[in-house]
Amino acid sequence: MGFTALSLKGRALRLLSQREHSRDELRRKLARHVQEGEDLEAVLDDLQAKDFISEARVVESTVHRRASRLGAARIRQELQAKGVAPDLVQQAVAGLHDTEFARAHALWARRFDALPGDARERGRQGRFLLTRGFSGEVIHRVLRGEIPDDRDSQA
Repeated sequence: MGFTALSLKGRALRLLSQREHSRDELRRKLARHVQEGEDLEAVLDDLQAKDFISEARVVESTVHRRASRLGAARIRQELQAKGVAPDLVQQAVAGLHDTEFARAHALWARRFDALPGDARERGRQGRFLLTRGFSGEVIHRVLRGEIPDDRDSQA
């Protein structure tokens, strides 16, 4: 053979060099590569002890990358799917609520050039925001034509 197989630790480090991963994500991605005699949990323990795996960084990275395009509900789903601890998910989502309306309005303004003129268009614009995880209250405010003020954009 002209190549050497990557070790579990090497694969984990390659994944972590691309973006932050939670322990659960790494476990799922590496499980199919475990060879006889290898201990995936020991590798993950070692990486976590050396602070290569950090749930706090996963939360921070996810919120930073996704908050401009997604509402709190979708970000909550993504963090839960990554296996992040419920208390960290709750803290992250609580921090997003203050800016939810301003973020929804900015996303809506980038996508649409005018308020809905009829029920069909209102439904289309509402579904656009709903599928991105914004709450019904926030969607109604956006589609009523409210404009965010300083209170809505403070983090």
